[in-house]
Amino acid sequence: MDFRWDLVWSSLPTLLTGAKLTVQLTSISVFFGIILGTLAGIARITKGPLKAASATYIDVIRGTPLLVQTFLIFYGLPSIIQRPIPAYLAAVLALSINSGAYVGEIVRSGIQSIDRGQWEAAASLGHSRIQTLGYIILPQAFRRMLPPLGNEFIALLKDSSLVSVIALEELVRKGQLIIGRTFRPFEVWFAVAVIYFVMTFTVSRFVNLLERRTTLQS
Repeated sequence: MDFRWDLVWSSLPTLLTGAKLTVQLTSISVFFGIILGTLAGIARITKGPLKAASATYIDVIRGTPLLVQTFLIFYGLPSIIQRPIPAYLAAVLALSINSGAYVGEIVRSGIQSIDRGQWEAAASLGHSRIQTLGYIILPQAFRRMLPPLGNEFIALLKDSSLVSVIALEELVRKGQLIIGRTFRPFEVWFAVAVIYFVMTFTVSRFVNLLERRTTLQS
């Protein structure tokens, strides 16, 4: 069977439209995931019910597949709230909640990697724990968290392909639709794989550049 490059080129505009939605979904979800994960990570280093709630959230989300979480939100939640959830919103919720659990562990480990002596030194200068965390600990921890946060973005970029199961027309879904019309799966999946590689490679290089800059500034 001959490889049809003409099909690859003609499919690119449609696939790139799906790729745009993939990047948009990932960016929005990582944004909310960082907010949720930062709160969860900080809660993990506290004592009492907040720590237990944060640990439960992280363990449950990391211990269940993203696909199942997406089904629960898109198909299960509407039966509880008695109204349908748009596919886009369901995808953002599922990806954000999933990302937040992984970011929470990144934040926790980043904070705990900073020497305890800095907490004590800040306390001796009259800083509260919140001031110490915001002005001293988190800025240092961020430099150490940057590589794993970049990896989380790349992982979520690839995992976002799972939202194609709820008919959201991101990159993978666009590829499925093209295959349904052309019956040429190899060429289409080849193009999809190349686009994913370009996106993840670009993000990886950007994170490396950002990491070098923050290292130089420190």
